[in-house]
Amino acid sequence: MTGSTGRVRDMAIVPDDKNWTWVLERPCPDCGFVSDEFDPLTAPAAIRANADEWAALLQHPDVSTRPNDHTWSALEYGCHVRDVFRLYLYRLGLMMEHDGPHFPNWDQDVTAVDERYAEQQPATVSVELVAAANALADAFASVGSEHLGRTGYRSDGAAFTIDSFTRYMVHDPVHHVWDVRQGYAALAAALGES
Repeated sequence: MTGSTGRVRDMAIVPDDKNWTWVLERPCPDCGFVSDEFDPLTAPAAIRANADEWAALLQHPDVSTRPNDHTWSALEYGCHVRDVFRLYLYRLGLMMEHDGPHFPNWDQDVTAVDERYAEQQPATVSVELVAAANALADAFASVGSEHLGRTGYRSDGAAFTIDSFTRYMVHDPVHHVWDVRQGYAALAAALGES
């Protein structure tokens, strides 16, 4: 499927190997998220609001078009965010049920290729993303202030409390909304130049 630019980029995206935990220490210079200002107990509303934004973004005519060779299309980002919501539901469950669980590794780039993100149907992804967001929001609704100190560990050794885990998680879909809007703007600019 192509967008209005008529371009499909089939090249693999260079894997993102950055450690994004820095977002817990300083504001994100791109999307503007400030983790220190986010109240983890408001996560359910934030997750649902983000899902609403994705429902609109995934209806764009250029949803399947990559803006360049190193950036996912909105469709691919939507698949990723859907899977992030699913993954964090699982990880939150581990943290609520166990003391200091270690999370199995998840390679987002391998998943994008194996699950053929670029070939999925935007309408289906939108429905699945909203469902995953609602399930995660419901799970976060059961998290009280007394749970925020519970711990969990990523496979690379990064340590989280439910407090930091929540702030870190909320940044991901917020940032990807920003990514998609930047991508759509780039595609529109390229179309205007042609």
